[in-house]
Amino acid sequence: MSKYRPNVGIVVFNAAKKVLMCARADCFDLQWQFPQGGIDANETPLAAAFRELKEETNLSSVKLVAKLPQPLRYDFPPDIVARQQRRGSPFVGQEQHWFLFYFYGDDKEIDFLTHPQEIEFKAFEWGDISEAPLKIISFKKDVYSKVAQAFAPYIQNYQER
Repeated sequence: MSKYRPNVGIVVFNAAKKVLMCARADCFDLQWQFPQGGIDANETPLAAAFRELKEETNLSSVKLVAKLPQPLRYDFPPDIVARQQRRGSPFVGQEQHWFLFYFYGDDKEIDFLTHPQEIEFKAFEWGDISEAPLKIISFKKDVYSKVAQAFAPYIQNYQER
């Protein structure tokens, strides 16, 4: 068994070529991140990405634009590893499969309360993908920098069909 939790990361952009950044509900201040979540047993990463996006944000008016060819890993800081171990989790970090989706819906579709047993986010904003690595918690910055670099050309060159 891997020490890294199988996970998906999801970047969503709109017609203005801005990406969706969400503020975590479990933090007092505004801690921003992209939607993400675990991959269930017998679930493909793409299916997990669609499921997690729907559960966390209610978005379904999306279409797949790109996927990173390899997953990216990050390690949890020691306090998170200790908290995970107290809960019985063996994971020291996450291995994320990253997907880029184009959102063709309306912002009214965004609803963080559709999965009430586990509300992930409390606010959202649309911003430039280059800003994402600057806003994310420090232990995820390297992954977010790689994701931003990989997906920026897709966003900039995207033509709505």
